Amino acid sequence: MKIKLLSLGSILCLTPLLAFTEYSESAQIAKGKAQVQIENLFSCENGHSRPSPIGIQTINGKEFTVPAKVQYETKNFASDLYNECTNVKPQSLADVDLSSVPVIEIDKDAEVITGYIFADNYFELFINGKLVGVDSVPFTPFNSSVVKFKVKKPYEIAIKVVDWEENSGLGSESNRGKRFHPGDGGLIASFSDGTITNSKWKAQTFYTSPIYDLSCVKENGNERITKDCDTKSLDEYKETYSLHWDIPIDWQSNNKYLSWPKAVEYTEDEIGVINKNAYMNFQEKFTGAGASFIWSSNLVLDNLILFRYQVK
Repeated sequence: MKIKLLSLGSILCLTPLLAFTEYSESAQIAKGKAQVQIENLFSCENGHSRPSPIGIQTINGKEFTVPAKVQYETKNFASDLYNECTNVKPQSLADVDLSSVPVIEIDKDAEVITGYIFADNYFELFINGKLVGVDSVPFTPFNSSVVKFKVKKPYEIAIKVVDWEENSGLGSESNRGKRFHPGDGGLIASFSDGTITNSKWKAQTFYTSPIYDLSCVKENGNERITKDCDTKSLDEYKETYSLHWDIPIDWQSNNKYLSWPKAVEYTEDEIGVINKNAYMNFQEKFTGAGASFIWSSNLVLDNLILFRYQVK
């Protein structure tokens, strides 16, 4: 019997192919780091901010922006509730001038609704498909925002939330003594008409990273499940995979996306906000108003979440 031996080069070429054959779900897979397009989207004038890069991962000629395509322009910024970079640091809600918050008109002759938003890290808020405001700080330091909009019920809320990454395409940051630490996300919001974030909202992930072993990824209907995937932090770079899904063009307004999986609720301790003034100074408008922190089923690995909720 003749035995054909594979060269070392052949084995190395086969290794990624074998890894990809372990995955049979719907995501498109990128391997390794992204090509950085913007080194740093934001620098804090009055404090320390982590680098907030924008990168591109290319899969079969198709480009995916990481951590997300964003509408980060000054004209779109939501008003600061708390932002040390702009020296807006009220000690309580009583110190906030809510009359200075501009009102975005969705409908004429409608109720003016005030919203309080804390996102880990970045958000874009849409009402009935119209952009109402974006987070002025993409990564850190942690901040919070306040918005006003005029709309008639029923109306649709859509929020894009990004858990930013320092290591572009790798879903990680330098933190807790490790160079490659997968950070976590989180969103909490309340609105003056009684709307609050909770598990009645719908949430879907569109960018998941880092994945060290593709066999840990499962899907069940429209659920994208990574609960068995490793969330370890590393000192040294290890090649990882990223999972990408195409974002529907009409995700902000099409009601078929109200069939996405239910958002998962998390506690203040799980998100880690007890020492964050941007949150604690206005706690009565967040958990104090009955709202919960929400995310997808994986708080650590899912980095780009689209939320939908219908206010009736």
